[in-house]
Amino acid sequence: MSDARSRMVARAAREIRPGMVVNLGIGLPTKVVNHLPADFPVCLHSENGLTGIGPTLPDETADRNLIDAGGAYVSTIPGSAFFDSVVSFSLVRSGRLDLTLLGAFEVAGNGDLANWKIPGKFSPGAGGAIELAQKARRVVVMTTHVDRKGNPKLLAACSLPLTARGCVVRIYTDMAVVDITEAGFALCELAEGVSAADVRAATGAPIAIPDTAIPTF
Repeated sequence: MSDARSRMVARAAREIRPGMVVNLGIGLPTKVVNHLPADFPVCLHSENGLTGIGPTLPDETADRNLIDAGGAYVSTIPGSAFFDSVVSFSLVRSGRLDLTLLGAFEVAGNGDLANWKIPGKFSPGAGGAIELAQKARRVVVMTTHVDRKGNPKLLAACSLPLTARGCVVRIYTDMAVVDITEAGFALCELAEGVSAADVRAATGAPIAIPDTAIPTF
């Protein structure tokens, strides 16, 4: 990962509080586990049937039968448990997840999320994203601020098929930490070397900029 993405992942890891039950979505969110202290008291959940997830492992030491929802080789910790999809999604649907960290193609200023389908490109389906976005107590997104063509991912309204409406409360990008408020996007923190003007230019919707000094990460 680039330094900017590494800083974003490390900053997002601080979203997790002791005692939480947390789902790490496919992509950048799965890398958060490597930024948690080894003895951090958290229960990490993967929708393919695992709670109690340890750090990812290199190929040469990994158990090839033990992967997270994104296919990365992970380790277990004391208290890890394995179960089928019925149990896994019962945990999700019953509201037992304190937090889910999800990737995104687009996020709207009202918290709408689009993260499962780009028309014209292959998609295996929505997977667990819809359930996670609707049922987790707190939904936070991790994504680059713009796509590979330089187009904003934070928009006034999503143009792609929605995963869930009004679910996102915070966004971690490689440029900033942005909250969703009743008035839309609000800048909370800046990545090192990024200005508020840079964030405003890269955001496809109005974004509130505080008058006071903005913390950096």
